[in-house]
Amino acid sequence: MKKHRYLLCLLLCGAMLYYAVPQLSVTASGLEGIFSLAWLALALMVIAGNLTGILYSPKKAVQKLQPNRSKRKSRMFH
Repeated sequence: MKKHRYLLCLLLCGAMLYYAVPQLSVTASGLEGIFSLAWLALALMVIAGNLTGILYSPKKAVQKLQPNRSKRKSRMFH
């Protein structure tokens, strides 16, 4: 279920970038340029964090192996 949340966050971040990048002026001086750079840096951190969450999440196959072990033990006692 977590992978779905990460994917949704990636899609929302991509949509915000699609809308915001044409309106941001990175080359502007003063507060406008600083805001643009900070906003883009935070957006890249969001993308990196969500990709890390997707790529390094634990696999479900490990969880499925544990119940099989208990079935084998119960068969040994019967």
